[in-house]
Amino acid sequence: MMRPTDCGPPGSTMDTSTASLFAAYRTWADRLTYDAVAALPPGEAARERPTLFKSIVGTLNHNLLIDLVCQAHLEGREHGFAARNIVLHRGLDELRAAQEAVNRWYVDWSAAQTAASLAEPVRFRFIGGEEATMTRGAILLHVVNHASYHRGWVAEMFFAVPARNPATDLPVYLRELAALVRA
Repeated sequence: MMRPTDCGPPGSTMDTSTASLFAAYRTWADRLTYDAVAALPPGEAARERPTLFKSIVGTLNHNLLIDLVCQAHLEGREHGFAARNIVLHRGLDELRAAQEAVNRWYVDWSAAQTAASLAEPVRFRFIGGEEATMTRGAILLHVVNHASYHRGWVAEMFFAVPARNPATDLPVYLRELAALVRA
C-alpha cells in the first residue's frame, strides 16, 4: 500500500529513450526561455512583480534550486537548502550559466541510465523535511514538469512587460526535432 509520501505507483517506470528525450527537451526549452528573457528591455527580468518568487529572475532561480535539490536526491546526498525561494544568482548571465550546467548534468545522467536504474526507488527529504520516495525516473519527470510549470509563470510575466514569450511546449520541440532529422 502506498503511503501519502510515496510519489507514484509501485513499479511505475520510464524507459531510457524517454529519459533522454525529457532531459534534451528541458535543455531546449530553457535555452529559448533564457534567450527571450535576455532580449527583454533592461531591468524587466529583475523587476518586482506580484508573483510568489517576485520576478522572472526569482522564478528562474526557483527552477534552478529545485533542479539542484533533485540532483542531490539522485546522487544520494543532502541538498542543503532550507527554503525554495532562495536567490542563488541575481544576474541573468550567472543564473543562465548555472542552469546550463545542471541541464548538462541531467542530459549526461539520463544518457547513463538503464531501465533498472530509472525504476530504482530513492528515499529523500523534501525541503520542508518530510520524507518521501520516488523512482529515479519519476524524479526526472518532476524536474521537467516543474520547470514547465514555472516557465508558464515566466510567460505570464512577459505579458506585463509587454513582450512575446517563446513557445516551449513539448510538441513544438518534437516538431523541431523531426525537422532536424529530415534535414
